[in-house]
Amino acid sequence: FFRARVRERDGKCVITGTENANAPINIWRGFEAAHIFPLSSEEYWMQNGFSRWITNRMEERDTGINSCQNALLMQSTIHQNFDGFDFSVNPDDGYKITCFDKDPFKIDGRILDPICRESNGEEGARDELLRWHFRQAVLANMRGAGEPSFEMDFPPGSDMMGDILSGPQAAKRMEAELFSRLNGVSFA
Repeated sequence: FFRARVRERDGKCVITGTENANAPINIWRGFEAAHIFPLSSEEYWMQNGFSRWITNRMEERDTGINSCQNALLMQSTIHQNFDGFDFSVNPDDGYKITCFDKDPFKIDGRILDPICRESNGEEGARDELLRWHFRQAVLANMRGAGEPSFEMDFPPGSDMMGDILSGPQAAKRMEAELFSRLNGVSFA
């Protein structure tokens, strides 16, 4: 049901724009419904109330993690890079795609397809979840490890970047946090 709703809504890879020529005959080889917030972390999802952003739950016990509001249709290889936080979508910068690693698909700077962005609708991917994924990608790649470990970095329910950005002297605090995490790495 999850895949079917995402396929019906998007119909193509919303990252690259690649259309599925076989969609009319219901063949979706090479296209996958990607969870924005990972299904493997459903317990963390429930403990921290992420389900509050899902408005189209099917029943009372539905956690919402398998809602199309927590999904994007992507080509398989793109999906793997998304899950690895190699790139993300920033809903606060016009839905621009930012690559944090090599960009073999030439997606850096592109814009997420509007077909999946009805953030206030019952079907669209939620901005709050895209924002969460983007922040996790930034944090994962600041350490240079390429893997997020949000469960261990911050207390449950915390939003370190949100706290910094909404607090006093946000720019100075963010610079200090970046400097401490990058440990003097030079990009020259």
